[in-house]
Amino acid sequence: MKRLFAALLACFAMGAGAVAAGTPDDLFSAASIDNLRDLRRLVQSRAVDPTTLDARGDTLLIVAIRNDASRVTDFLIADPQTDVEATNVSSETALMIAAYRNRKDVVERLVARGAEVNRQGWTALHYAASVDARDIVALLIDHSAYIDAESPNRTTPLMMAARGGFELLCHQLIDAGADPTPRNERDVTAADFARKAGSGELADWLDSRSTAWRAKYGSPAGDASRRR
Repeated sequence: MKRLFAALLACFAMGAGAVAAGTPDDLFSAASIDNLRDLRRLVQSRAVDPTTLDARGDTLLIVAIRNDASRVTDFLIADPQTDVEATNVSSETALMIAAYRNRKDVVERLVARGAEVNRQGWTALHYAASVDARDIVALLIDHSAYIDAESPNRTTPLMMAARGGFELLCHQLIDAGADPTPRNERDVTAADFARKAGSGELADWLDSRSTAWRAKYGSPAGDASRRR
């Protein structure tokens, strides 16, 4: 009996060790289904490197945000070991994904945690503008987001809003000081984007704002110091 008990105890210990060890797949699976218990165990035990990227090249925090895994997201943001600036293979940050998912609560937590609002290339403001997330746009601007940030092909957040035909958002950005005059690398303006989206009235209004901007500032680029 003692030998049997010892054998069972050894098997249990081996099984528990295997569970504790875990794999990257276990970690990302827990994140995607909001399984905080298993994720916390794996992260806190450091059994799996939490900086590992998943099969599609996303960080653990981005996976949680994409899957609306609120408990896991909150845990990871609160964990001082989590690098909120870590990027996926597409150079996207957690803040950008949260903005695109229109998760204002997550954006607020990330900003409070020190996530950078401004960066080179695509920004969270671009992503928020692309989905008409007006509350997030306002929040980012309140935290000094550069309103005329240029993507690698020189597309601005206003162009993204115009591309979606988001009239109220375009007004919001213009009222906040966005320059309506720039052209991206394809020689397309915000008004051109609106026109291609079938929003003729918005396109005409943006053209009128461009005319007024040039009359006031005298150059397509406008006054950079005013727009920061």
